[in-house]
Amino acid sequence: MHYLGIDFGTSGARGMLLEQAGIVKAEVRVSFSQAKSQNLASLWQKTLEKLLYQIPSQLRKKTKRIAINGTSATVILCDKQGNPLDEPILYNDNRGIEILADLQTIVPANSVALSATSSLAKLVWWERKGITQPASYFLHQADWLAFLLHGKLGISDYHNALKLGYDVENLTYPNWLENLAIRRILPEIVEPGSPIATIKPEIRHQFAFPADCLVCAGTTDSIAAFIASGAKLPGEAVTSLGSTLVLKLLSQKKIEDVTAGIYSHRLGDLWLTGGASNTGGAVLQHFFSDQQLIELSRQINPAIPTKLDYYPLLTPGERFPWNDP
Repeated sequence: MHYLGIDFGTSGARGMLLEQAGIVKAEVRVSFSQAKSQNLASLWQKTLEKLLYQIPSQLRKKTKRIAINGTSATVILCDKQGNPLDEPILYNDNRGIEILADLQTIVPANSVALSATSSLAKLVWWERKGITQPASYFLHQADWLAFLLHGKLGISDYHNALKLGYDVENLTYPNWLENLAIRRILPEIVEPGSPIATIKPEIRHQFAFPADCLVCAGTTDSIAAFIASGAKLPGEAVTSLGSTLVLKLLSQKKIEDVTAGIYSHRLGDLWLTGGASNTGGAVLQHFFSDQQLIELSRQINPAIPTKLDYYPLLTPGERFPWNDP
């Protein structure tokens, strides 16, 4: 019995196939450039297909579970068939600053959804532009990619839904969100990792997956990274450096500070506290080639302070440790 985990990041996607004992059977990777794409959803779909084809067919035939993670607060608006009605909005897109004043009249002051880059801010921005009127579903990147495999629309997990305003403590949409007109297109929320449905027949035949292969609810990319690290005790923390920089710390208490961009995800009986910064690998790749980064990194001695005082950002605005769009 094999398990397939798929990670969609900012600059590419990766897949890892594991046996039940945790032994890695296959690792695959596909790179892409979202910045140059005029059709992100199509790019994601093609990347997913390329990724699945890279897995040897004899291993796909033994795969019984599939789960996908995506970048947190990357969202997509769909019609009844799951077709995108507009270009997806990426996790770090702060167009929500245009409607932030309106959002402050709706959202409680301590909610992580009260941010220019939150899932809710992007949905309200779409609503103000009149784009939600013909929409049937509002989904996150991981939700939509999983839909391509199982065919069930309108399902998300409570990790991705946190920045939508979902109450992860009581596992329900709060009253202030239930009363909004956009409630009709919000997804049903399930536990991350829980089975949703078996893989669609056409996908099963295309990629030779078994008929009983289940597609499960996903999570966000940084939570997947935390889980993959093996950290599991309160006080243990993980820093994930990709295109951006994310810090997660396992806590016995739920901690939130909107002004600092700090929020807490539910993880079992504990809380995963931290935040996501706009600084990270994307800034470095803007100024240096991959080869230069390798060569320069070799010259760094982490035991010696650099005495440099830089805070590198590609555009104005930060999410953590200052929430200042």
